[in-house]
Amino acid sequence: MPASNFFWYELMTSDVPAAETFYKEVVGWTSEAFPSSFTDYTIFKAGEAGVAGLMASPAGMDFPPMWVGYIHADDVDAAAEQVANAGGTICRAAEDIPTVGRFAVVTDSQGAMFNLMKPMGPDQAPAAPMSPGHIGWHELYATDGPAAMDFYAGQFGWKKTTAMDMGPMGVYQIFSGAEGGNDLGGVMTRPSEFPASMWIFYFIVGNIDAAAQRVTDHGGSVLNGPMEVPGAWVLQATDPQGAMFALVGHRN
Repeated sequence: MPASNFFWYELMTSDVPAAETFYKEVVGWTSEAFPSSFTDYTIFKAGEAGVAGLMASPAGMDFPPMWVGYIHADDVDAAAEQVANAGGTICRAAEDIPTVGRFAVVTDSQGAMFNLMKPMGPDQAPAAPMSPGHIGWHELYATDGPAAMDFYAGQFGWKKTTAMDMGPMGVYQIFSGAEGGNDLGGVMTRPSEFPASMWIFYFIVGNIDAAAQRVTDHGGSVLNGPMEVPGAWVLQATDPQGAMFALVGHRN
């Protein structure tokens, strides 16, 4: 049975061609159109592996360009109902995407958006740690970090691992999936400059300084970093349309 972890990532944006060019230049992805009658959709690829999707922001949806992650669910309808019962919100009820799977759009109990999906077809083999172009970390900035960690532990069985005391910024709680193994990400109480709870995804690049230069050269903005974290260097940025993302790499 697949783990209830993030397995797909999707950018909804106001300018698809510009965003496609930006991420191909910054992260090193290639892209290809996905044949679908459901919506126009572009796949970002690292080597031969699809890692993320790109689409225009749905008409009538009142939110800015943003990245959203998909969490695997064996029963999407039941998982969405469980999220709602735990204080979250169902933004889009479960429905099928032909040839792709069944999905629902939800928020957690503090308003951070994510999607639930039971995909069709075989599972993709996991990439080796720190493989360029893949996703290396998942970070939740929550209104109440400890409460948010309890929410996801209750929904998906995620386990607390290391807790890092960051002084005035509070505790950074690292977590693994329900099956244990490698750490998947961290949860913290959001600083005041974050207007709402949100997930940020870290895309793996090579040299972090070269990647930071590519961000600004192609119209994005570096918000924080590069800064050193255990075993890597990271930065947080926005793309030219305003979607927030992060990069993780090394410094030679």
